Amino acid sequence: MTSHEDIAELNSSNGTIANNSDNPEEGKKNLKYPKQVFFIISNEFCERFCYYGNRTILAIYLQQMLKYSEDDATIIYHSFVMLCYFFPIIGAIIADCFLGKFRTILYLSILYVIGNITLSTASNFSLPINHTAFSLLGLFLIAVGTGGIKPCVSSFGGDQFVVPQQEKQLASFFSVFYFSINAGSLISTYLTPELRVMSCFGADSCYPLAFGVPAALMITALVVFVCGKSLYTMKNPQGNILVEVSKCIGRGVWGKLFGKEKKQHWLDHAEEKCSSELVRDTKILLELIYLFSPTILFWALYDQQGSRWTFQAVHMNGKIGSFTIMPDQMQVVNPVLIMAFIPLFELVIYPLLAKLRLIRTSIQKLFWGGMIAAVAFAISAYVEYKVQDAYAVLPEAGESQLRIYNSYDCPLTIDATDSSSHKYSWTVGSMDMLEDKSIPVKGNTTLSYSASFTGTGCPALSPVSDGSLILFEAEAVSFITSEQTSGSTAMLNIERIDNKFDDLSKADTAQPKVRIVYRVNSNSTFTLASSDGSSKSGDLYMTAHATDVYIVTSASGYVLTINDKTVATGLNLDVGGVYSLLVAENGNNEAHLFTLTPPNSVHILWQLPQIIVISAAEIMFSITGLEFSYSKAPQSMKSVISSLWLLTDSLGNLIIILVSEFTKDIPQVYMLSSFAILMVIVMGIFVLLARCYSRAMKKLTVD
Repeated sequence: MTSHEDIAELNSSNGTIANNSDNPEEGKKNLKYPKQVFFIISNEFCERFCYYGNRTILAIYLQQMLKYSEDDATIIYHSFVMLCYFFPIIGAIIADCFLGKFRTILYLSILYVIGNITLSTASNFSLPINHTAFSLLGLFLIAVGTGGIKPCVSSFGGDQFVVPQQEKQLASFFSVFYFSINAGSLISTYLTPELRVMSCFGADSCYPLAFGVPAALMITALVVFVCGKSLYTMKNPQGNILVEVSKCIGRGVWGKLFGKEKKQHWLDHAEEKCSSELVRDTKILLELIYLFSPTILFWALYDQQGSRWTFQAVHMNGKIGSFTIMPDQMQVVNPVLIMAFIPLFELVIYPLLAKLRLIRTSIQKLFWGGMIAAVAFAISAYVEYKVQDAYAVLPEAGESQLRIYNSYDCPLTIDATDSSSHKYSWTVGSMDMLEDKSIPVKGNTTLSYSASFTGTGCPALSPVSDGSLILFEAEAVSFITSEQTSGSTAMLNIERIDNKFDDLSKADTAQPKVRIVYRVNSNSTFTLASSDGSSKSGDLYMTAHATDVYIVTSASGYVLTINDKTVATGLNLDVGGVYSLLVAENGNNEAHLFTLTPPNSVHILWQLPQIIVISAAEIMFSITGLEFSYSKAPQSMKSVISSLWLLTDSLGNLIIILVSEFTKDIPQVYMLSSFAILMVIVMGIFVLLARCYSRAMKKLTVD
């Protein structure tokens, strides 16, 4: 997966590699290809595998395992990505001013490895540790590591060549380097979701393995990199141009605020201590920064593929025959499309648009790239509108959810009163379920109830008049009817099925979840088997009323047997659904299936249009924008503009963090629509800034 940050890394290297030849005689002989670069290429393959492997499954891990809401998981996910794009600036300064590229890569890679091991260990929930704290610590160390080495690895590879004598060999190196990025990211984006749905350590998922394989690849990357140490050409730190630019801007601001002499441009105040060339180049750089400030919003849209769009895919049906597409595996489509779209746009679409005089300049490509990104989010908003009906209805603050399973062949009436004297009256059919999803609760509350059977032929159980049901705020609680003996009197009773709260959320594998709620007169065994051969087996105890929640494969032909006798057939457990199966012994065993969370009805392939459109937008906006800014930047500012391009991605993720923090209660269909509208507005601002940029550049050229 070659995204904009990887291209920025390559362009930064191309712009900063100096003439490595100190001996003019070298130009008269053929130089051998530096074999040590294969250590660097192997290192990059493993590191990109590690980074994209972790990032692919991160959002679902935060939600499903650490139990963050989708909004909070989005905030943490984009905080991680933001730091990954911020630390390249720090890494470049450390390498250029203090440690040099080799030691910077070495030391930060060690932090990177420690972060991966920490994250993999933290995801093992059989260990008695603070999983949330260690997971966040691991992510921070990974962000420091991957961000810090990002600007160093490709340029360190370029240092191994002697230019201009080896320019062709250098170009081939970057081609292979580019391929290694794609190979590592594509493989991991597909593989890590497959690893996380395996079972290990007594859990239905295996995040320790899914995070552990990338950790192993990063350890391999570090070992391979160190193995080539004796062969590397290493340069001493020579200073960082970004530091010099910062000093120039600082002196210009100081002179503007406190200087007595008036200057035509505020940066001219820096000419007393900075060269006129640096001042002029900084002016051009700032004009490019002004022009591309609206691009920050593009990354706010683009990077939601790994968060909001992945959460959207969790609520979609990924089944194709016997194969199921994991929600996070949809992320693999984008890099595949990018690899196909690059030659398609360069050889066909751009020449055709230029011939028709529709899109001929880089500014036009950028404008329409932004507009196409807005279209992608409009499509995703429409898909969200269709998908939202399958979302789990979870209890919110200030309320509780109540479910009562009537396990008898007789209708049941319940009258209840809460602590605020609010009255409730319910009727539950025979072998049926009562469901109330919004009972007002603060902290917890006790419902005092009376209950009795209605109709004829009902069990000889005395009505209950002084029962109590305890409900908890922001939780879902289930109860079941049973028999309670008081002396020689058999009485009707309503008790909790277990001491756990109901799990209504969809499985991260998008497979169905089911729990058996039961009342049996003797200890029994059950088997729930599908037509494809998969099954779950266990015990039903007289003293209990619920099994664990099982994640099963979706099928329409499940058969339930109890003590080797068939109780129910044709049970339909569909993709993404959450079910409870009520089993009761009323003479003969009976079973009724209830849907707690609707199954996913919209197929996951309906995400393809928005992914195709955002991929086309990436080609027109990301690659064009980087190439434009890189070509317009002065020679001394090539590496600076590439670093700042990565920073725009970091700021784009900051926008997502702020929006997610302050819009938690707003449905995603409205948020996706708002991003689309905002992108259109921002591109209008971009057109105005482009005109200002043209006038400013003409003035700088004249001066």
